Amino acid sequence: MKNNLWLAGLAVATSLSGHAQTDKIDQAAIQKIRDEGLQRSQVMETAFYLTDVNGPRLQGPGFMKAANWTKDKLTGWGLKNARLEPWGDWGKGWGVERCYLAMTAPYYKSIIAVPRAWSGSTAKLQTAEILFISDSDTTALESYRSKLRNKVILIDQSYKVTPSFRPDADRFTDEALAKMAAESSPARQRSGQDSSYRSLIQSMRTRNAFNQKMRKLAKQEGAVGILNTTQTSKDGTLFVSGDYANAALGSTPDDLADLSISVEDYLMLCRLMKANVPVKLELDVKTKFYTDDIKGYNVLAEIPGTDPKLKDEVVMLGAHLDSWHAATGATDNAAGSAVMMEAVRILNTAGLKPRRTIRIALWSGEEQGLHGSKNYVTNKLVSSGTNKLTREGENLVAYYNVDNGTGKIRGIYLQGNDAAGPIFAEWLKPFHDLGATTVAPRSSGGTDHVSFDRAGLNGFGFIQDRIEYDTRTHHTNMDTYDHLQPDDLKQAATVVAAFVYNTAMRDARIPAKAPAMQSAR
Repeated sequence: MKNNLWLAGLAVATSLSGHAQTDKIDQAAIQKIRDEGLQRSQVMETAFYLTDVNGPRLQGPGFMKAANWTKDKLTGWGLKNARLEPWGDWGKGWGVERCYLAMTAPYYKSIIAVPRAWSGSTAKLQTAEILFISDSDTTALESYRSKLRNKVILIDQSYKVTPSFRPDADRFTDEALAKMAAESSPARQRSGQDSSYRSLIQSMRTRNAFNQKMRKLAKQEGAVGILNTTQTSKDGTLFVSGDYANAALGSTPDDLADLSISVEDYLMLCRLMKANVPVKLELDVKTKFYTDDIKGYNVLAEIPGTDPKLKDEVVMLGAHLDSWHAATGATDNAAGSAVMMEAVRILNTAGLKPRRTIRIALWSGEEQGLHGSKNYVTNKLVSSGTNKLTREGENLVAYYNVDNGTGKIRGIYLQGNDAAGPIFAEWLKPFHDLGATTVAPRSSGGTDHVSFDRAGLNGFGFIQDRIEYDTRTHHTNMDTYDHLQPDDLKQAATVVAAFVYNTAMRDARIPAKAPAMQSAR
């Protein structure tokens, strides 16, 4: 079946670009990569240090601790010019020092709670009653002005907890992969044409305006804190992020304590308030803002190219090193960072000498909007004030990204670059036995390769088995080391190492997706 999958993907890609170069793969080098990656892997040790030892990697001390450890590790493995490279002003760093929440009346119940990123503190252990708000109109908030002092705010929600009859973890089936491989190249869609999408965006903006006005009023009036939840925050799993734009950038300085709790606990409190049952909470939250260094940093290092004619050309691989803070960011994205670090370790340890320079990048600020990679592209690869590539941008051959959890690599997304299809299909052949078979014409989004793709550069993401990513670990308090799959990560690092090596060794560059940007020269 796996051979059939590969043939389906190759047939589509070949029909789209029959003139593509047929690559001659260095099988001896691929075998060295397989031996090192599958038999002597260090990917789980790296993941352990990024998660259990380091902790969360939100911008601030957590990220910087991991970034410095990563830089030193890459240097120790023999990579050159390992460095922390600033990309611009970030804003305030932030971290949690203490968090406790419990209901003390009508009976005692401990409540799992995580502060949203860049939220504030309670200053001390506080006992507070709930102010229940059922309005959703910003004009109605003024009626609560005199009622907010020393209260914890609870906004009525109509969520329902329903059982899921699907497994938390799954892998792509052969049929699903075959369907992906057989898709035609995606048409470019005009933004803003989908009315349901526009309605969703408008709804989000309305809700955000309400929340921001309510928080500002609550802070002015001396409220203790606010509770929030999501419909997916159930069964002990909390989905937690934060308000970077308003808090870290300074428009809402040191906001009130904003705690994420499970939907079950949230709805329980709503029911008690609707029944006029007196409720008391006890909470103690201490967070800290960091302003000593407001810059953002990426971690970069190289394996220098050896071909005098090609060494100035660069093959990049990367992942975002930052994480949210409810857990230790294992699948999002210590997994990707460890895989990419392991890929360059494999290449260096195996003694392979790439013709082109290989550069690893571990990004910051991805979770708040691809800041690290986007600014790298803007600062280095695109000429300021133009729509043209710099010389360094011209020299970038391709960028490969991993950021879809702990699952093994099943293939690669083409991002609409049809000409790369036959090349990648050939490169996947030595890994069919490991489940990597599929070339998918479609684009993937939401992570750092998009920063390159939007600039007309070759930016690719890999197809990965989903495991528990969307159901249990992505942006949750369950995103811990124990949810990592060692064999999957070993496989992923091995496949990535081969793709990067083949790109660095190939006589011709990976074809660019048309229309490519014009040179700035």
